[in-house]
Amino acid sequence: MSHPFDLTQAGAYQRWRDAKLASQPRQAADLIVDVADPRALSASEREALLQRCAVANMAIYRSPVITEDKAIPVQLARQLGLHQLDGNWLADEDGISPIAVAAPTGDRPAFIPYTNRPIKWHTDGYYQPETRPIRAMVLHCVRPARQGGETALMNHEMAYVALREANPDWVRALMAPDAMTIPERIDDDGIARPEQAGPVFMVDTTSGQLNMRYTARTRSIVWKDDAATREAVAFLADFLASDSRHIFRLTLEAGMGLVCNNVLHDRAGFADDPQQPRLLYRARYLDRLARSTSGAVAP
Repeated sequence: MSHPFDLTQAGAYQRWRDAKLASQPRQAADLIVDVADPRALSASEREALLQRCAVANMAIYRSPVITEDKAIPVQLARQLGLHQLDGNWLADEDGISPIAVAAPTGDRPAFIPYTNRPIKWHTDGYYQPETRPIRAMVLHCVRPARQGGETALMNHEMAYVALREANPDWVRALMAPDAMTIPERIDDDGIARPEQAGPVFMVDTTSGQLNMRYTARTRSIVWKDDAATREAVAFLADFLASDSRHIFRLTLEAGMGLVCNNVLHDRAGFADDPQQPRLLYRARYLDRLARSTSGAVAP
């Protein structure tokens, strides 16, 4: 059976590419679905979110629910087919990560998501082992920053298309099992997380869909030292810094959130209101979003 991500299957790839490019959203507003309560979606709200995710691997929900409730992303995710919550070591005991400027004590202040500094382009969990990839994510906004904190989003499939159109050898390089290595993390007790090597692009063995593992960080990252990998990484960095029509920028307001199949994203720096500091809840999942049942294409 021909596969669009098999570099020997040009016809399958071209058909997939053409359908994808024709259906992609044109502006950030096309990703937004208004919902009455993310904890209890109507059938039409659920389908509208899944339609957008089927097309662009992401959707933005907008709701009047501004309660400081960590159950919101979990209850929303469950309705969209996400059940395998992956709690990273900085998450709370319930597996949810409160993304806010951390107090100066503890481990969180050493990590950029828990500061007000900008975060470069990445997919979540890029340091995870290849056997346990983060396939989906919900990011729910309780309170925005006083100023800044804009999010940029890109469907990772569009990054794949750009690379393959420019040079298929670059895709081949980024699919190598040792394309990107995250060095081990050391703490006071020794090795807290072993070195993780893996590809940037991989095809999910269960769904046949494309996953991506990437960070634009330049520290604590080791790229394979060959010409094709270096060229591919440079091309991808330039593409993400461009004004591509596939990059969408918006600021999540209270009651809004992102649900996605772990697309590329970044965050601008921000200034907080000391009385009402920025707060988002992040839930990461090992499964992908459910498929749309209607087969309809989002606008």
